[in-house]
Amino acid sequence: MTLSTRILAAVMGLTFAAPAFAGNPMVGGAAMYETKNIIENAVNSADHTTLVAAVTAAGLVETLSGAGPFTVFAPTNEAFAKLPAGTVENLLKPENKDMLTKILTCHVVAGSVVAEKVAAMIQNDGGKTTIATVGGCEFTAMSKGGKVMIEDGQGNVATVSVADVMQSNGVIHVIDTVLLPKM
Repeated sequence: MTLSTRILAAVMGLTFAAPAFAGNPMVGGAAMYETKNIIENAVNSADHTTLVAAVTAAGLVETLSGAGPFTVFAPTNEAFAKLPAGTVENLLKPENKDMLTKILTCHVVAGSVVAEKVAAMIQNDGGKTTIATVGGCEFTAMSKGGKVMIEDGQGNVATVSVADVMQSNGVIHVIDTVLLPKM
């Protein structure tokens, strides 16, 4: 709604509903609607086609379409591309479904954890805090230069590039590195 439309609406006592994605950033060139669930939004992001393929191969579509709430640290296609050559293709094979499921569920936290809450946890815990995932992983969240970063079980560090993408069943934080469990 333009400023002149807002002024006209205020003068006339009218109200207009804002688009459902008004508070959400665009992700992968697509609007992210707070009224849609994690899967319904993720399938529209051009930056998350690998993640969507992996979630489908792991059989997690129904789970992440469920009531939640969930917090998903969503690696981009570029994050998956950082993995050694052939890793993604190998993980997508049916015989590797258990490992793929483990890796993906290590990107999911039970509950809706917004960036402000993560930042407060980091501050309250002296600069670092442990995040427990539904996949049984424990990662370390920290802040550097005003950005939230997450260290996985293998010492890799992901940076949150887009925070607080609200969903009907939780929240997505876009990250630039795939989080891996401790081996």
